[in-house]
Amino acid sequence: MTEPLPRPRTRVLVVEPLSSGSQLIVEARALGFELVVASHDRDDRRVADALREHIDELLVVDTNDEFALHEAVAERHRERPFAGIVPGFEFYVGTAARLAARLGLPGLPVDSVEALRDKAVMREAAEAAGLRVPRYAEATEAHELADAAAHVGFPAVLKPTRSAGSIHVTRVDTPDELRGAYERLRGDTRLDMGRDLTGPVLLEEYVAGPEVSVEGYVLDGQVTVVSVTSKLLGPEPCFVEVGMVVQHELEPPVRAAVEAYVTDVCRALGLTLGPFHCELRIPDGEPVLIEIGARLAGLCIPQLVELVTGVSLARVMLAAFTGLDPYAAGVFSAPRAKCAAVHCFSTEHGDGLPSFKGLSGLDELRSAEDVVEVSLYYPEGAEVPPAEDFRCLLGHVVFQAESHAGALARRAEIASAVRPL
Repeated sequence: MTEPLPRPRTRVLVVEPLSSGSQLIVEARALGFELVVASHDRDDRRVADALREHIDELLVVDTNDEFALHEAVAERHRERPFAGIVPGFEFYVGTAARLAARLGLPGLPVDSVEALRDKAVMREAAEAAGLRVPRYAEATEAHELADAAAHVGFPAVLKPTRSAGSIHVTRVDTPDELRGAYERLRGDTRLDMGRDLTGPVLLEEYVAGPEVSVEGYVLDGQVTVVSVTSKLLGPEPCFVEVGMVVQHELEPPVRAAVEAYVTDVCRALGLTLGPFHCELRIPDGEPVLIEIGARLAGLCIPQLVELVTGVSLARVMLAAFTGLDPYAAGVFSAPRAKCAAVHCFSTEHGDGLPSFKGLSGLDELRSAEDVVEVSLYYPEGAEVPPAEDFRCLLGHVVFQAESHAGALARRAEIASAVRPL
C-alpha cells in the first residue's frame, strides 16, 4: 500500500456510505484524503459508529432531497473545492453524477445514469445495442400485468425497477402468483433508506442457469474485468443472496464470452468511470444481463476480490472519482488467498424470528485459521423478517479456501455448525 497523500490534503465527498460503501471511508482515510460525508444520519441511513472517527466533517442533510444536498455541497465546494464526489450506495449514483457535473468534477455522464439505476431503461439500452437480455415488460398498474405476462410468458420474475437488495424480486409461474406477488409488493409500506416501492415494476423472463457477478472497473475508457463471483441463492420464489465465492470457475471460452459481453454492456449503458458490479445468468454458456451497477458490490464481495486478486475496488473508485492515478492510490497489491468466500447466516426455515437469541458455534468459528471475519447484523431480542430479501440475513462469515470446491465444502460445514439459538 502507498503512503498517505502529501498535504494539502485532497478533499473528497462521499454520499451515504452504506454496505460496501463503508469501505470507501476506511480507504479514503488510509490514503490521507480530507473526508467529508453527506448523510441523513438517521434510521437506516445513519453513519456507523465505527466510521465516525475516520470522517473530517459529517454533513447532515436529507440525501434523498437532491436540491438540499446540492445546495449544502456547493456551499462547501465554494469554501474549499472538492476533488471528487463519490456515491457510497447505489441509490446515489445518479445524485453524485449530477452534483459532479454541476461542480465540474469527474463523474459518470448524467445522461447515462438512468440506465444504470432503472432496470427497465437498462434492458432497453442493452437490447438496443444488440445484447441479449431477458424478455421484459414494464407495468405501472395492476391492470397492465396481463399484457405484460402475455409478452413475457411464464415462468417470470417480478421486481421493482429501482430498488436493491432483492427486495420483492419474486419468481411467478402463474397469473395468480403474479397478482399475489404484485399485491404484496404494493402493500409493503416499509422504507429502504427513506424510499418506498411506488413506481413501475418489471416483469421479465425467468432465465435458468448459473448466476454469477462480474466485478471490474472502467478507467480511461478501458473496461477491465477483475473477477467472476459465484452467487449462491436461497430457495425460490425469492432470490436472497446467501453466499458468494471468488473466483467462479468458468471454461476459458465462456470466460471470454462473459468478459466481452460485460465490456459491451458497459459501453452500451455509458458506464465510463469507476467500478462496476454486473450480475448475469449463463444459460448454455451464453451470458444474459440481470443487472449492472456503477458501484461496489455488496455482501463483502470487494473484500473477497481483494483477497484473491490484490485489487482494491474501493481504491479504484476513489481514484476514478478524484482523478488520482490508481498506482498512486495503491489499487494493486499481491493476492493473499487462492479462493475466498462469504456465507450468510439465516433462519432455518425462512419464516423469520420473533426474537433473535444469537447463534451457536460462533466462538469456534472465530478462532478458525481460515476465517477472516465474523459479523452479526441483529442484536439479541430483535425481530427478524421472513427470508424474502437481504433483511432476513442474521450475519456473515468471510473465509479463505484452497479452491472453489473447497470453499463450497467449507461453507456447507459452517452452515451445519452455526445455527440460530
